[in-house]
Amino acid sequence: MDIESLRSFLAFVETGSFTRAAKQISRTQSAFSAQMRKLEEEIGSELFVKEGRHLVLSEAGLNLVSHATQLIQTHDGALAQLKKYKNKQPLRLGCPEDYNDQVLPKVMAALKESEPTCSIQLFNQPSSLLRDWLDKGELDAAIVTRSPTSEEGYWITQDQGVWISQRNSPLLQTAASIPLALFQSDCRYHAAAIDGLTKRGRAFHLLACSNTASAQRAVVREGLAIGAMGKLSVTSDLEIIEDMPALPAVDVVLLVGVKSHPLLTSEFLSRLNTLMPHSEPF
Repeated sequence: MDIESLRSFLAFVETGSFTRAAKQISRTQSAFSAQMRKLEEEIGSELFVKEGRHLVLSEAGLNLVSHATQLIQTHDGALAQLKKYKNKQPLRLGCPEDYNDQVLPKVMAALKESEPTCSIQLFNQPSSLLRDWLDKGELDAAIVTRSPTSEEGYWITQDQGVWISQRNSPLLQTAASIPLALFQSDCRYHAAAIDGLTKRGRAFHLLACSNTASAQRAVVREGLAIGAMGKLSVTSDLEIIEDMPALPAVDVVLLVGVKSHPLLTSEFLSRLNTLMPHSEPF
C-alpha cells in the first residue's frame, strides 16, 4: 500500500471530510478522491459508506486505521534512522598509542553519546606526527600532549612522567650502567630522563627507543631496562620507581582541524575536561 495514500486516508479519519482532508494534505479534492479509489482497488473493499449525507468508514475502513497508523510509524521511523547516514563523515581521530587505554575510550564514549551512530577512524602515532597530519588536513582531531604552560587545544587531563621497572627489579642496585627504554628523542620524557640521570652523575646507556608505549612496557616488563613514561600509560604489572630524577607533567588535550567536523560540536568540546576523574596533584 502506498504510504502517501495511507496518510491521506488517516487525514480523512481525523477530519471526517474529503474536503477538509484534501486541504490538510495540500491536494485537490479530486486528487484525494483518486487516491482513495486506488487504495480501495488495492484492498478490494470499499473503505467508505454513506450515512445520510455524510461518508463514514466501512468495516474494512475501520480495520485499516490501526494498520495504516502502524505502517506509517514504521516507515517514518525507518526513514529517520536511515537519514542519519546522509552525508555521514567518519571522524579521523589520532591518538598516541600510550593513551589508548585510559584516555581514548573516554573520548570515544563521549562522541558516541553525542551521536550514537558515529563512525570513527583511529590512527595511533606520536603527538608530533599527529600535529603534522592535522595541519595537512589528514585528520579531523587528535589527542596529543602539550606543555602545561601552553593554551593549545581543549584540555582533557594532566599526565605526570614516572620511572618504571619490572616488579622487584635489581637493575638499579646491580647495573653499573642503567639500561634505558625510552620513547623517541622528541618525547619530553626522553630528554628529561637523560638530563636527570646526567645531572645525578648516574651512568646509563640507551638500550631501546620506541614510538609506542606497548614496546617500551614489554622491554621493561622483561627486566631488560627501566623506562620513563606518563603515569596514565603504566600498567599494573609494572612498578613505579621512587627516588629518581623528576620528570615533567604534560597536559593531554584534543586538537581539532581548521575544517570543523559535524561531531566536534561546541557542546562536545566544552565537556572534554569532565571526561577524566580529577586526580590528586602529582
